[in-house]
Amino acid sequence: MDFFNGIVRFLQEGGVFIYPIAFILVLGIVIAVERWWFLRSVYGVNQRAMAQVQSAVGQADTARILQLAANSAAPLLTMLASGVNRLRSSSRREDMEYAMEEVVLEYSLRLQKRTPFLATLANVATLLGLLGTIMGLIAAFSAVANADPSEKASLLSSSISVAMNTTAFGLITAIPLVFVHALLQGKTASIIDTMEMVGIKLMNSIAKQTDGGADDKKA
Repeated sequence: MDFFNGIVRFLQEGGVFIYPIAFILVLGIVIAVERWWFLRSVYGVNQRAMAQVQSAVGQADTARILQLAANSAAPLLTMLASGVNRLRSSSRREDMEYAMEEVVLEYSLRLQKRTPFLATLANVATLLGLLGTIMGLIAAFSAVANADPSEKASLLSSSISVAMNTTAFGLITAIPLVFVHALLQGKTASIIDTMEMVGIKLMNSIAKQTDGGADDKKA
C-alpha cells in the first residue's frame, strides 16, 4: 500500500508533463505486447513449417513443398511456394529468387509494422521529461524571487525536487521502450533471416539436382 501511495504522490508532484509521459508509457506497452505476440506467433508457425519442409527442401521436392503450402498459412511456405510456381514458368534462378524476395519484403512490412513507433515514443518521453523539468525550474525560480529570504532555500530545494520527477519519469518510460524495441527488431531479423536462408537452400538444392541430372546425361 505504501508503494502504491508513493507512486501516486510521485505522479502528483511531477507537474502537467507527467500525464503525456504516462500516456506514452501506456501506448508503448500496448504496442510492445501486440508486436511481441504477433512476432512470437509468426516465429512459431515458421519453425513448425521449417521442420516439415526441411527434407523436401534438401531433396528439391517441389511437389511436396506446394502440398505443404496449400495446407498452411506459414510465411515460410508461402515464400517457397511462390518461388516454385515461378520456377515452373521460368527456369532462371534469378526469377525464382525475385519471386521469393517479393514475399519476404511483403512480410517484412507486416513484421516491422508499428515497431519503429517504440523508438519514437522513447525519444518523445525523454524530451517531455526534460521539458517538464525546465518548465518546473523556471516556475520555481520565479516563485523564489518573490519569496521571503528565510524560506528561499527550502522552497527552492523542494521545487527542484518536484521538477526532477518529470525527468525521472521520462527516463523510466524511455529506457524499457528502447530495450523492447531492440528485442522486437532482433526477433524480426531472426524471422526474415530464416526465410531467406531456407529460400537459398531450396535454390541450391534445385541447382544441384539440375546440374547432377545434366552430368548424368553427359556420362
